[in-house]
Amino acid sequence: MILAVLFANSVGNVLIERFNGVPAEERLTWRSFLVKLGAENLKGVKNEELLVACHKSVYIVYTMLGDVSIFLVGKDEYDELALAEAIFIITGAVKDICGKPPTERVFLDKYGRICLCLDEIVWNGLLENTDKDRIKRLIRLKPPSEF
Repeated sequence: MILAVLFANSVGNVLIERFNGVPAEERLTWRSFLVKLGAENLKGVKNEELLVACHKSVYIVYTMLGDVSIFLVGKDEYDELALAEAIFIITGAVKDICGKPPTERVFLDKYGRICLCLDEIVWNGLLENTDKDRIKRLIRLKPPSEF
């Protein structure tokens, strides 16, 4: 299960977060842990260079995309390889929506579409859609033409 998807800016403010199967009382702990992990390790990292960590029997894959850091936390079948695939899909979708690796301003301008896209990729802790064209069709908010 993908336990968390978190986007943060360069100073550690959370822009988007999605938790699945994480009790509400543990979310603040995870949020601050991930932001601290990014602050310590993401300085000087190239765009889309993946970093991996393991903490309390869960896997964490994180990266920078423009001015935004992205974190994925998974357990069980979502090990570092599965999370790397998921983060690759997410970063590709965000770049498509923003037109380039985003600054914080561009990211916030496209916030609604990014949230829709994220919901199509990860649903209830599972990797739902991985096809780029299908994701684009689903976030258009038009009725499906194919059955």
